[in-house]
Amino acid sequence: MVYDGRPLYDAADMSERVNRNGWNLAIETSGRIGSVAIGRGDGIVAEATFSADQRHAVELLPTIDRLCREQNVTPDQVDECYVSGGPGSFTGVRIGITAARALSLAGGVRIVRVPTLDVIAQNALECDPPPPHLGVVLDAKRKRVFAAAYTLGPDLYERIGAPAERDPAEFFAELPRSAALMGEGVQYAVDPVKQCGLTALSEDTYRARAAIVHRLGKRRASQGDFDDARALVPIYIRRPEAEEVWEKRHGQ
Repeated sequence: MVYDGRPLYDAADMSERVNRNGWNLAIETSGRIGSVAIGRGDGIVAEATFSADQRHAVELLPTIDRLCREQNVTPDQVDECYVSGGPGSFTGVRIGITAARALSLAGGVRIVRVPTLDVIAQNALECDPPPPHLGVVLDAKRKRVFAAAYTLGPDLYERIGAPAERDPAEFFAELPRSAALMGEGVQYAVDPVKQCGLTALSEDTYRARAAIVHRLGKRRASQGDFDDARALVPIYIRRPEAEEVWEKRHGQ
């Protein structure tokens, strides 16, 4: 068979596999430390965190292979893949998205792209009590942040509006006074955080995790809401810095 860029399984095949297998993968490579989870149905069977910062390219595929071997899962038994889509590390997000696309285009795996800020927000559920509102921020450089606001729902934090690039002081001023701040952007906006009077959660809540990517991805998948692998790209709130630098050097 010559691969022409189309999935090797048609829709009927994929539906049959979902009913038969129920195995799924979750990939998180948007932050400094990546992780992978493997699950079956709604539950997670195993999760593995990479050994050090910025090891996504080296450890992603071996970690997926190891988790699958430990559970005696073959590639054709994986039905769904949930991937953290950004914003985040430019290279890390692209590595995760590329792996998810490869699984889909080569093996018919169905994909759900999960916004990274949504993933980080769910860490606040472990607080006692969980704050009623959240502001989640990631460093966007240039004294800016990628930001989104959340409110506590019945079982998870629900985003209010789309993620955006913001001035941190302006974003913090718009949040309810009962809101808590979280995300690695807090560490890069020290003065605005001090001046806004809002509480910042502890740093151990800032990392996106594959286990939460799995939870949010499975939620969408159960509703039949999947992403097209051919059109799947990272969530870029602004143009990648690499493109801007190239244009400055070479012109339009």
